[in-house]
Amino acid sequence: MRLVIARCSVDYTGRLNAHLPLATRLLVHKGDGSLLVHSDGGSYKPLNWMSPPCRLDVVAPSDELVEAGVTELWKVTHQKSGDALTVHIYEVLHDSKHDLGVDPGLIKDGVESDLQRLLSEQVDLIAEGGKLVRREYPTAIGPVDLLVRDAGGMPIAVEVKRRGDIDGVEQLTRYLDLLGRDPLLTGIQGVFAAQEIKPQARVLAQDRGIRCLVLDYDEMKGIDSGAPRLF
Repeated sequence: MRLVIARCSVDYTGRLNAHLPLATRLLVHKGDGSLLVHSDGGSYKPLNWMSPPCRLDVVAPSDELVEAGVTELWKVTHQKSGDALTVHIYEVLHDSKHDLGVDPGLIKDGVESDLQRLLSEQVDLIAEGGKLVRREYPTAIGPVDLLVRDAGGMPIAVEVKRRGDIDGVEQLTRYLDLLGRDPLLTGIQGVFAAQEIKPQARVLAQDRGIRCLVLDYDEMKGIDSGAPRLF
């Protein structure tokens, strides 16, 4: 990866045209060929960029550009679309190269599988005195995340999401419809569990007699946050 801090202007031409006037910016040229133009603001999002597959060529500036103060001209061309990102460099303040090696990738904490596992170990959050029947309980249209029986033996189907929206409620509704046809699961109830449940999903769930359970992931891991969980 090459990192260049330079006074530059940038022009994008192709399916759209865009111009960044002269200013000091960070240019990131990655090993995959991509070029990102950053300012000291805007968080992670670049001002402009060219994604791979693309090629960077350093072109000698014309006499006219040299007279205007341009010392280097970078042209990054997308190899499929032909779009071009042209960087006029007036002054280089920093230039360094770094071999980052192979990245192992992002390991997410708090994904649905983690929530499902933790909730299966803490069934009391669903129903006090309840017992887990099975994780990934099969149905004809796919497995429901958890099947639980409360202290009185009543079956409960639980669908677990990181962010609960209407689609998740619809999914659980379909599971309940199928499971309710099994005479061994007569009277089955539904619990929609998520770290965050959107208002529209909550209204739909309540309309269909499905309980909503807000999960505090830190507390479930043993880190007490004091946040309420059940509404």
